[in-house]
Amino acid sequence: MSLTALFLQLPPLHSLKLSSSTPTTSFLHGSTPLSQLSKPNSCVIHPVSKPPSFLPTIRAMRSLQGKVVCATNDKTVAVEVTRLAPHPKYKRRVRKKKKYQAHDPDNQFKVGDIVQLEESKPISKTKTFLAIPVPKRNSNSKNAVAEEADGTQQLGIPLESQQQLQA
Repeated sequence: MSLTALFLQLPPLHSLKLSSSTPTTSFLHGSTPLSQLSKPNSCVIHPVSKPPSFLPTIRAMRSLQGKVVCATNDKTVAVEVTRLAPHPKYKRRVRKKKKYQAHDPDNQFKVGDIVQLEESKPISKTKTFLAIPVPKRNSNSKNAVAEEADGTQQLGIPLESQQQLQA
């Protein structure tokens, strides 16, 4: 048997019942319907399963961080992103700056705020980013250590030394 006959395994010709006046099948030109064709045994095709719908989708979008330099437009902020790139000739790292327009729906950002830019579908000709607030870091670690030593940290719970003084 040839290789194509093994894969197709067509039924014998006398079972097709072709008549020239009216076709008995819904197919034209005397072709056999798919239900009469036998399936090949050699290859098993597994259906492609979709991932469960309850899992969050993976977003491989670009995300940048920068400083707001202009907040005068309504629902739009201009954010300057600074990155370090090697100089083409001297190979020293040089700061490169680029301004992006970002969507700020609540007008919550002021000039000087640090924001994260999340890429989204284009909002206008120049806006393809959403501005997301970044939580402020404790840059003054010396002040935080001094507050803990003084006992003036705002915990809402008095320290033991303060309780003894009150009693």
